[in-house]
Amino acid sequence: MDIIVIIILAAIGLVCAALIIVVSRVLPKEPEELKKVEEVSNILPGMNCGACGYPGCFAYAQALVKDKNTFFSNTCATVLQDPDMLKDLEKALDMEIDSEAMNKKALVRCTGNCDYIADYRGIRSCKAADKLAGGFKQCAYGCFGLGDCMDVCPQNAITIDIDNSVAVVDQEKCTGCGLCVKECPRNIIELVPQDSKVVFLCNYCSLRDIPGKEKCDYGCLKCRKCVKACENGAITWNKEKSIPEIDHSKCDLCRACIEVCPHDKLHVLSELPIKKKKELVKSDAK
Repeated sequence: MDIIVIIILAAIGLVCAALIIVVSRVLPKEPEELKKVEEVSNILPGMNCGACGYPGCFAYAQALVKDKNTFFSNTCATVLQDPDMLKDLEKALDMEIDSEAMNKKALVRCTGNCDYIADYRGIRSCKAADKLAGGFKQCAYGCFGLGDCMDVCPQNAITIDIDNSVAVVDQEKCTGCGLCVKECPRNIIELVPQDSKVVFLCNYCSLRDIPGKEKCDYGCLKCRKCVKACENGAITWNKEKSIPEIDHSKCDLCRACIEVCPHDKLHVLSELPIKKKKELVKSDAK
């Protein structure tokens, strides 16, 4: 009886083995593209933060394998900051990436100090405040200082200066992931090349005035003194946007423009944040 059982089990094993061999030969093998996607996905940080514009690192890997130039339009800042990770990605995608040229920093184009036109007592959220009659500040383009950008920063590079009620970016901690840019309802934050020299810190657009709102007393006066002071032609006036534009390749950091600006709207990027003041977490922000 035992022998019969052994024979039956052995026969079942042989049949299963034969079926496995047949199935392995009949079923299609894993596509080479999927293997490459898995390889690239394993190189990526796995944070699934969405800063690259894709829902997760695997989706981003799929996009990179399909078109490696996606990295230049939808950059992963974490990869740029990690030399080993960047080297592995270059090898996997057979490409060269100039990390120095691509590295960017977040810049808040507002220095705060804007007057209040209402006593806001709603949800401590910039998006919520913006929905309520365009916000509680005099300037329609100023920073609320309620910390939405601070909450999404994975590097804790953003704090709120409670004296000026404005978001402040620590340039040493910032990796340029861009999450804060997407979070700001007023489009005050933008990514600029890390080798930028003098930067302009005002977001007010006089060409798009909003009823009931006006420029704060600390905004750009549109005096164009900075343009006249620059002897290298590094600063020009953008008539369409009504703001100064800076050509960093021509700028030699003479600081002439900074010295003549009446409202202190020009600063050296590497020297930001402007002032070290008291900082507060979002739950305590005014």
